[in-house]
Amino acid sequence: MLRKVALPYMKKVTIYDLAKSLNISSATVSRSLNNHPSISEKTREKVLAKAKEVGYRTNKFASNLSKQQSNTIGVIVPKLNSYFMSTVLSGIEKVANDNGYNLIISQSLESKNKEILNTKTLYDSGVDALLVSLAYETDTYDHFMRFIEQKIPLLFFDRVFDIPNCPIIVIDNELAAYEATEHLIQQGCKNIVHISGNFKRNVYTERKNGYKKALKEYTGKFNEANCVEHDLNPENVDEIVQFVKSSKKKIDGLFISSDTFAVHCVKALQNAGYKIPEDIKIIGFNNDPITMVINPTLTTIDYPGYKMGVLAGQSIINHLKGNIDIESANSIILKHKIITRESTQL
Repeated sequence: MLRKVALPYMKKVTIYDLAKSLNISSATVSRSLNNHPSISEKTREKVLAKAKEVGYRTNKFASNLSKQQSNTIGVIVPKLNSYFMSTVLSGIEKVANDNGYNLIISQSLESKNKEILNTKTLYDSGVDALLVSLAYETDTYDHFMRFIEQKIPLLFFDRVFDIPNCPIIVIDNELAAYEATEHLIQQGCKNIVHISGNFKRNVYTERKNGYKKALKEYTGKFNEANCVEHDLNPENVDEIVQFVKSSKKKIDGLFISSDTFAVHCVKALQNAGYKIPEDIKIIGFNNDPITMVINPTLTTIDYPGYKMGVLAGQSIINHLKGNIDIESANSIILKHKIITRESTQL
């Protein structure tokens, strides 16, 4: 039979405990720990040695609170299990860590209500700045107003709102979609379908506009029915297969706004008897690693997620340090490129 053993309570060592044991003032201890120039090297070394001996840990929260800053940046993303978003977060984290900042990362799971809750939590946590990529459902920005009113830096990336004095970092989604559609046309596609996400989000409306523009310029025609709004959930990939099968006019090209969903479409269509690219040519978006694993390999648009994260982190931190004023920069547009692979080439 197992017995419950009560663990001894370990009292946290404070600067007052250090001061008492060294017979000096708490102010002298504090200045020694913070390398203040008024403290001699001998005293500082004595304090540091005693702190190490008794296991003292600096209370950074209290220290930052006295300076009215937390050295913490909040980040809200739609989902953490996205390759693209993970590369963005890696870029932000690299810059933050290099500059002595911590991140509090939360995900909205595409829910407006969860995004509102996350925003409140991060505000109450006292973050110095907030970086946001919006959820599918978000259609208003009222929940961000407390940051704007309190002049807490707010920056949107990828999925964005156009709010005065809040910079955005994006790629030219319309041009990228234009080039993706143009590529399919140049490969001989006559009836191209665009599979998109929620049109509430800028990235998807802009990609639809680019798709539409390319079709009108090259063919003079645009069929609204060929622009499919979808949740891009792989579990619902059969809906696209049925759409392709039921089309009165043979569909020979798919431009899909997600590499992950595009790969599932490739597999599902192959299982339904279609040959890729002979019967249908497919292009995705983001340049996820999965595009190189699928057979045939997937043509895609390279979206520089890590670079976006680095730029977002640098912009916010340089603003916090007073080096730049991000409110003067309305938008920053990163370059994309098309990567041609087997799914669109015979």
